[in-house]
Parts: sequence; structure tokens; C-alpha cells
Amino acid sequence: MESIQQALSVVVVLGLLGGVLWWLRRKGMAQFAFKTPGGSRRRSIQVIERTTLTPHHSLHLVRVADRTVLIAASPSGCSILEGFTEPANERVEIR
Repeated sequence: MESIQQALSVVVVLGLLGGVLWWLRRKGMAQFAFKTPGGSRRRSIQVIERTTLTPHHSLHLVRVADRTVLIAASPSGCSILEGFTEPANERVEIR
């Protein structure tokens, strides 16, 4: 009998949560975005390559939208070493 009461309590709490979320969404106070297959956008930030220099220092080549940036990471912080914009329809090739 106790397990039925616990299961019923969980169902009631989940129902209340669903009702509150539905009400918030209807009032425009909450938004939900579900990923759909085939509907994904191109990522805005992409790590192209990472190179470790020492255990605490590394270089990161990162693409942000149409800009590629070389970032140095160390225990004291991060620094942008180089940044450039890619020409339209061309990608940077790393060798």
C-alpha cells in the first residue's frame, strides 16, 4: 500500500509540474526548444585544433561564425594571438 501511495505522489507532482510549465508557456514566460533531426543549424563556435605546449599551456584554433581565432591558454588566462576573417565559401586548411 505504501508503494502505491509513493507512486501516486510522484504522478501528482509530475502532473503539477507539467501543468505549471504549460501555463508558463501559454503566458509566454517559458519557451521550449526541442532538437529535431535534420533541423540543426551550423555551429557558431567550432574548435578546429588544439595543441598542448606544456601541461598548463596550450594553443586553440577556434572558428567563430566566419572568423578564425588563435587563442593561447595558460593558468593566468587566455589571450587572442591572431584573428582573421575567412573569405566567403572558403575554409582554412591546417597542415
